[in-house]
Amino acid sequence: MRIIPLKEGNFLVSKTKEFSVLEDNDESEGIRMAVQPFLVMTNDENILLDAGVGWLENGHLKLFDNLKEAHVSPESISKVLLSHLHKDHINGLVIDDENGLRLAFPQSKIYIQRREYEYALTKTDSPSFDFVRLNFLINYADIVWMDANEGAITPEINYVVTGGHTPFHQVFRIQSEGKIIFYGADNLPQSRYFDMHVAYKTDYDGKKAMQWRIQWEAQAKAEHWQILLYHDLSEPVIQF
Repeated sequence: MRIIPLKEGNFLVSKTKEFSVLEDNDESEGIRMAVQPFLVMTNDENILLDAGVGWLENGHLKLFDNLKEAHVSPESISKVLLSHLHKDHINGLVIDDENGLRLAFPQSKIYIQRREYEYALTKTDSPSFDFVRLNFLINYADIVWMDANEGAITPEINYVVTGGHTPFHQVFRIQSEGKIIFYGADNLPQSRYFDMHVAYKTDYDGKKAMQWRIQWEAQAKAEHWQILLYHDLSEPVIQF
């Protein structure tokens, strides 16, 4: 099993959720974060964990460039597992260029927690969502709707709806070849979240997210997890 971070870049995010490339020594106001989906390659398939902000570099989808560098074709991605539906996690699934909108991975199954989508529909005034791309995705992609609080997608892939960052945010655990990969998405976006037991106000339920992190840290140490960090500026994967 291989893990390949597909980093789109380090970004400065404004209060209105506009993303710009984070330059060295930039002192502008905003949140500093990486955006990095993950490719997990098992013996049987290529799995994408979240899909990035859809960043274009020299007119090309950065996500595609990253896959090409890893010698992986977009057509070989069998599953895309979405933790939640904020635009920096889903926009890479829909290309928006001079040719209009089209699916980046039309052959892939896209796994979405149904209740998270229903929640998103109540937040049409929120800049965290891109409803043009989200609606296109829902209308044209091969969606697998997830309704349970936890379960198995395959014998190797399990999910749990945790809430926290959003009401129905979900996390994924992949166990294969004697390894355990854990993806906590925006409930565990950076390694420093382990250092400070803080309930962040930017989360829908920061206390719940904090409690999950305490539990995950104990499990990670006991079971030697590899943890994938979607927003960490310098450390995409940590090993316990």
